[in-house]
Amino acid sequence: MNLHRVVLRGLLVSVVFLFQIHVQSAMGQVRPRVVEAVDDARRITLIGNAHPLARAEFDRGAVAESQPMNRILLLLKRSNEQEAALQDTLAKLQDKSSPSFHQWLTPEQFGAQFGLADADIQAVTDWLTRQGFSLGKIYSGKTVIEFSGTAGQVQRAFGTTIHNYQVNGKTYSANASDPQIPSALAPVVTGIVSLHNFSRDFYARRFGTLRRGGGRSVVEPLTTFPNPFGPGNFYGLGPGDFAKIYGVPATCGNPAVACTGSGQTIAIVGETNLVVADVQQFRSVFGLPPMFDATSIVYNGEDPGITSTNEEGEADLDTQWSGGVAPGATIKYVLSASTPASQGVDLSALYIVEHNLAAVMSESYGNCESGLGSAGNSFYNNLWQQASAQGITVAVSTGDSGSAGCDDPHTEGLATNAAGVNGLASTPYNVAVGGTDFDEYNNWAAFWNTTNDAASGASAKGYIPEIPWNQSCAQLGASGCNINTTPVPLQNIVAGGGGPSATYKNKPIWQVGTAGMPNDGNRDLPDISLLASPGFNGSGYLYCQGDVSSPCLDSSGFNGYITFGVIGGTSVSAPAFAGIMALINQSQATAQNPAPRQGNANYVLYALAHKPSASCTSSVPVAAGCVFNDISKGSSALPTGGTGIGTISVPCKGGVLGCSAALSTQIGVLDDPNKPGTMAWNAGAGYDMATGLGSLNVGNLATIGARLRRCRQPRR
Repeated sequence: MNLHRVVLRGLLVSVVFLFQIHVQSAMGQVRPRVVEAVDDARRITLIGNAHPLARAEFDRGAVAESQPMNRILLLLKRSNEQEAALQDTLAKLQDKSSPSFHQWLTPEQFGAQFGLADADIQAVTDWLTRQGFSLGKIYSGKTVIEFSGTAGQVQRAFGTTIHNYQVNGKTYSANASDPQIPSALAPVVTGIVSLHNFSRDFYARRFGTLRRGGGRSVVEPLTTFPNPFGPGNFYGLGPGDFAKIYGVPATCGNPAVACTGSGQTIAIVGETNLVVADVQQFRSVFGLPPMFDATSIVYNGEDPGITSTNEEGEADLDTQWSGGVAPGATIKYVLSASTPASQGVDLSALYIVEHNLAAVMSESYGNCESGLGSAGNSFYNNLWQQASAQGITVAVSTGDSGSAGCDDPHTEGLATNAAGVNGLASTPYNVAVGGTDFDEYNNWAAFWNTTNDAASGASAKGYIPEIPWNQSCAQLGASGCNINTTPVPLQNIVAGGGGPSATYKNKPIWQVGTAGMPNDGNRDLPDISLLASPGFNGSGYLYCQGDVSSPCLDSSGFNGYITFGVIGGTSVSAPAFAGIMALINQSQATAQNPAPRQGNANYVLYALAHKPSASCTSSVPVAAGCVFNDISKGSSALPTGGTGIGTISVPCKGGVLGCSAALSTQIGVLDDPNKPGTMAWNAGAGYDMATGLGSLNVGNLATIGARLRRCRQPRR
């Protein structure tokens, strides 16, 4: 009997404790966790907060102590109880049977429930100011503090020096060792997002330019050209072609109106400026409403100008193609300058979430998980968590180096690292967007008209079967990569990114039970894929970038030349998916809620994938009711001869972990590290790590997805 009372008393204490935590969170009264005096003599090291390229062989000595270290981001840590409560909140926000369904939080509400106690914030900021730093901003989510100082102040406060490092002919600055903090602050500090200026990777792939004589009206751009890169014609993809191929409906919503994304906003993450006229000319050539001007650029701090033509191309395609898919949506391009301590794209992403700027955002930059370090991975995990709680759908590129996510496809021809994935895309709180190509080589006439439709400007006849995007020799199979016989055009590591996360070891609930899903216990990438090829099989996205291809329209206007750049990469598929989500939001808009939000769209995407009729083999004609075009095979023909096997594996230097070749003098392909002899990663029926669930039929996603939302979803 006494034992029974003890058990009951224990249960009662536990219930009261959990209730107090709930009430405190609801009222914004979070329990303080800095309980000791902050003593600089008692310190801990923040493990995993140094960049992997800050190595001795690249070290060129310490920077001057006076070097500015501006906009440093200190990442704070929520309690275990808060993390559990946040997970419960995120699940309920997506649960139709919950009263909290789609009751999105504001940044302030998020901070009050899941951020640090005000007393803890004060303890951290007091310590920073005592070190001589100037405080910039305490973000509303109460998980990031921005501050600035000098390299000397960083050394004295965090016990690490800032050095110069020369890597591949470029000089960077970075902390030479993991930083330290007073141990009293350890319960509330995760780490420093970065103390370096090693840049995030951008995933645009420029193919070249195409020029055609003018004379067409605004709504009749001629986008079928003689192919300067191979036999036959080159079929440039314009917005009308994208709509035709991916089933964008003419009208959507209730009452039905033109399906353009009207009333919706898409935010684009950027770190370089662009030429507004390039975006305007793209929209003009394709007959899109003139909805982009100087006010579309949101400056988060100083203007860095155009940092390079390559990065400018990234900004051009992001703004042009998010708006090309959703021409009626408002595009907000958020621009932040990088500093010696922080990356511009990190600051821009933080700004978008902090200001709750849009229902959809697109991030086309990345870094492999090991390159981000522990604080960098935690930063994006926390940021996309907050975005999901606010109802923001986050689309992130998976990368352009296939299964070799830690290698650079712009500079490397062989993978020199083991398989990896983009850490910005691998969190459970974003949609990871991979890449496809069209299975059309030497069969273009089946899918393209030689002239354009007068109304839409499209020359595509309809859906074109897709394959995993891979321009490397690995698509020919393990024997296709040979140091002596591999054709020069295939000596690269260019392919759509994907694979299992090494950081997120618990498979998200929405991936569990999906047909084809690996039983690996990891968060797997990608979720969705769209065309990313920059023209390998004869089709690529058209875009305008004046300082590369000359203006889209010359001074003679339509009586002169129209000059397009051809571009691709998952840098395009991600903003294109963001445009699709703007169309989905518009299709669900009502008078009471004209700008609805979906949050983490993976909840609905994977739920739809569980429906037997929603996923169909990628083929023509498309079966009625298909939401996903399931990409399960390789190409029937390749520009270099032979047929593809449907993989995102890429060639690797012999001896690299997971490489099929053992000797450094050999070339192999990246294999599944757990299954030697099985290439990483291959297309197959259902979900696969080459293309995820496949590509989308937008019209069916809008109608069937809305039907699913109206149904009561049992909580799992």
